[in-house]
Amino acid sequence: MLIHPLVTDTATLEQLCARWATADFVAVDTEFMRESTYYPDLCLVQVACPNEAAAIDPKSPDLDLAPLLKLLVEEPVLKVFHAGGQDLEIIYNLTGKTPQPLFDTQIAAMALGLGEQIGYTNLVAAYANIQVDKGARFTDWARRPLNDRQIDYAIGDVTHLARLFPRMVDKLRRTGRGEWLDDEMARASDPATYANDPERAWLRLRLPSRKADVLGRLKALARWRELEAQDKDVPRGRIVKDETLADLASSPPRSQADLAKVRGLSAAWGGNAIGARLMAALEDAAPLEADEMPAREPQRPGLSSEGALIADLLKLLLKIRAKEAGVAPRLIVRADDLELLAAGQREGLDMLQGWRHDIFGADALALVEGRLGFAVSDGKLKMSQLSGD
Repeated sequence: MLIHPLVTDTATLEQLCARWATADFVAVDTEFMRESTYYPDLCLVQVACPNEAAAIDPKSPDLDLAPLLKLLVEEPVLKVFHAGGQDLEIIYNLTGKTPQPLFDTQIAAMALGLGEQIGYTNLVAAYANIQVDKGARFTDWARRPLNDRQIDYAIGDVTHLARLFPRMVDKLRRTGRGEWLDDEMARASDPATYANDPERAWLRLRLPSRKADVLGRLKALARWRELEAQDKDVPRGRIVKDETLADLASSPPRSQADLAKVRGLSAAWGGNAIGARLMAALEDAAPLEADEMPAREPQRPGLSSEGALIADLLKLLLKIRAKEAGVAPRLIVRADDLELLAAGQREGLDMLQGWRHDIFGADALALVEGRLGFAVSDGKLKMSQLSGD
């Protein structure tokens, strides 16, 4: 594979992107810093296709990322990531879009029996038989210049990915499991996953009450904090902690001077500009309208003590069937849905449809309906179909 020197100018990037757009796929990774910022600080982008790879320096004054962003969100070439959530967030922040079409090797690994969150190093070892050099993983990627070791380390993330991806796809095809990944890939590439809408920021918080006035204040405060954090480019928690927002919504101060007494706020907020803006947000808050009120958690239909035992048996059955199928349990069903099945729900459960039904759902339904039994024989757990009522 041809490894290009660090790309620092737009003309070179345009040439590379023109070639990458005609490739079968491109593997993509980013290096960024975000410990002290609201938005990830993009420091390096690495891209590889089957025959060439390069690292791109977005901090170079002579480089415009536009050709690369066009490749990622507009060109039809398949984009391959590993655990790409934060990479996709960066791309969404820059473009308002997510890469399409998308393949995430960590998600694919769930269908291939490699666990629910296999790390990149272990995946490379499993599929490419390569031990990744971790020596540069704690690099300050924002600092310039980058040395050769750092650049080689970064490019290795995509060159290895470009080697192992076809092997994973080949195994998915041979095992007929490609369609198993459709829902998870769609969820990963949904732009709504990465949108930080200040008007919806309150929905990420633990609700301190179901009173319309309290939730109205929480919505206003969360919106205010989100805008402050975006404007200052600092983490939300650097403005106000979640628990402090909840306390302010539940027990609002009568005056700005009272902010000096609020746990979690500096005494200076009793008289400074940011404290004044917080109070303005509270004063403008209105109770939530009825159609804005969050839905109550659905009452689980009578999960009795016996139902809880059935749920435990379902978890055991899931473990057995997932091991037999060589697939991560979470790809088949989530724990909440097991409890719903144990409590009597049958409608709207993914485990009772398609491939999930075939490898687990049919037996799970038989178990809760008394048509499947567990037994121990010669020290081994066995299952058998039961007859009769």
